[in-house]
Amino acid sequence: MRTLLYPLATEKALNVVDRENIISYIVDIRSNKEQIKKEFEATFNVKVVRVRTAISIRNVKRAYIKLNKDYKASDIARRLKLV
Repeated sequence: MRTLLYPLATEKALNVVDRENIISYIVDIRSNKEQIKKEFEATFNVKVVRVRTAISIRNVKRAYIKLNKDYKASDIARRLKLV
């Protein structure tokens, strides 16, 4: 099962990249926080501090992934061509 589906590229999601060092991702509805953390760390070779999730009315699960202060979310956003 693939946990990370695609990055969220809304204006609000891009604002928290710089301010709070958080990357927003749409993830599989069946995935849990630990699975999201492991796949993100393996994919981007970074350390994750915390994962918060929310399920929208449209039954889409969003993950807000906070990176360790040693890594920059803006670098990940550039690699994903969000910025």
